[in-house]
Amino acid sequence: MPGFITDLGWWALVPFLFCVVFLRTQATYWLGRWARTGAARLAKSPSEKFLARASRRLDGPMMARGEAILDRWGYVAIPLSFLTLGFQTVINATAGYVKMRWGLYTLVMLPGCALWTATYTIVGASIVHLWRRSPALAIGCVLAVLLVAWASTRVARIVRQRRSVDSAARIPQ
Repeated sequence: MPGFITDLGWWALVPFLFCVVFLRTQATYWLGRWARTGAARLAKSPSEKFLARASRRLDGPMMARGEAILDRWGYVAIPLSFLTLGFQTVINATAGYVKMRWGLYTLVMLPGCALWTATYTIVGASIVHLWRRSPALAIGCVLAVLLVAWASTRVARIVRQRRSVDSAARIPQ
């Protein structure tokens, strides 16, 4: 972490991270709304490659999954999505895509922003503290976390493949 960030202290780091997540999340919401109101129409134009890519991304299976989660869990899904990596973007874009009222969305989003800020501040401070004590140990811990994440995704992929191969729906009767 750059020295100027650690030199700022908590009083500046927490509001900075809160503003970052707030602005990013609002941008994602408005991108979802924008995609719903016109990107699909504009994406058919061969000269609008950016719009076509944005439209496909915001209208695929992940968006359908995000919409199903919002339908099932409602307003609880938005703040809890801030505890995930990657799926947070899908949920917030879906909220815009389904045209959730902006005021209500923002009200529900604020606890998630606070949760994200607290998590990243605590994790970031822990990494900085560990780095200052022992850079080798910090690197080892980061590598261990990456190894566990890689192994988890590998195991999940193998389980999914076995389930799909052994599925009764795939075996001709």
